[in-house]
Amino acid sequence: MKLKRNLIYTVLLLNSLILINCKSEEKDLNNSEYSTSKSPSEVLSIIEESTITLGNGDYIKDIKDFTHEDYFYTVNDGEDWVIYKTPNSGGTTKNSSNTRSELRLKDEWIPENGGQLSGTLKVTHVSTNGDARVAAAYSVVVGQIHSKEGNENEPIKIFYKKFPGHTKGSVFWNYEINTKDDNSKRWDYSTAVWGYDMSVVGPESNTAPEEPADGIELGEEFSYVINVSDGIMELTFTSPGHETVNFSKDLLHTEFAAKEDLPKQITTLYASIGRDGTEMAHSYAGEIQYFKQGAYNQANGKDPEKNIVWNTGSDIYNGDLKKQYENGSYAEVWFKKASHKVNKASK
Repeated sequence: MKLKRNLIYTVLLLNSLILINCKSEEKDLNNSEYSTSKSPSEVLSIIEESTITLGNGDYIKDIKDFTHEDYFYTVNDGEDWVIYKTPNSGGTTKNSSNTRSELRLKDEWIPENGGQLSGTLKVTHVSTNGDARVAAAYSVVVGQIHSKEGNENEPIKIFYKKFPGHTKGSVFWNYEINTKDDNSKRWDYSTAVWGYDMSVVGPESNTAPEEPADGIELGEEFSYVINVSDGIMELTFTSPGHETVNFSKDLLHTEFAAKEDLPKQITTLYASIGRDGTEMAHSYAGEIQYFKQGAYNQANGKDPEKNIVWNTGSDIYNGDLKKQYENGSYAEVWFKKASHKVNKASK
């Protein structure tokens, strides 16, 4: 009996020591291990070549040595990272109902000349609330090309999306047509990288589709390269433990010149709401473009006075930043590498 009691006491003591050690590690991780005094521009040189829009709507032109404790700062978990964080509801730009903490590269170019943007990142959080039937819910854009002219549409947006209750999320990219005639009829065609494309949604507002088998987890690193040369956009996506995936898209000649050219994905997602336009024959040829990178939250926080979002169903807590951050209503993206180069725009 005595031996048995001693054995029980020993097991209890070991368990207590393990719990104490785990709590100590958790305390160190949360309070000190990630702290750093570096500014984002000291970690990523691309930042000095950019401006930034923050999650409160502020637009900052000179961001060398700039940091913001709520939206744009650095951490170190053994490596230096720049964090872009933005709530579901906050300040937005004139042409969007989505918040962002996102760089806008100053250099501009046209597809015929080309440019390149790359990034190595991990998404650590997306909105944990929303309507599972809405394609943009639970997602964040981590890189894009934006046109400065004409319709000011986007030849590419790179998304990460994860449904609540899933361990793995999806990485996909969208091509937005450069709409012929009425731009209100524009649409995005979505292509899966790992996991699903944007068109895979839940059958009910609170029911997710099946978890993607080949998806990317929160906190799992991946990299992308967008390279445009002679009007052809080449994309490369890499992630440790995942297959490298490549794509190619012509930005000078459209595939979507007539109604019969619209993919089934578009007629399913958009046609019922009147977004069934066709694209100009020359696509984005000759239009000035620029790159964007960071966290462009897609959980549209449009109307804080009503505490609702008109389309994604995401919670916004009357636009209260603290409550949104406390209750999972935000997107957060960490970058440890980023670079770009362009061939200057000429016409």
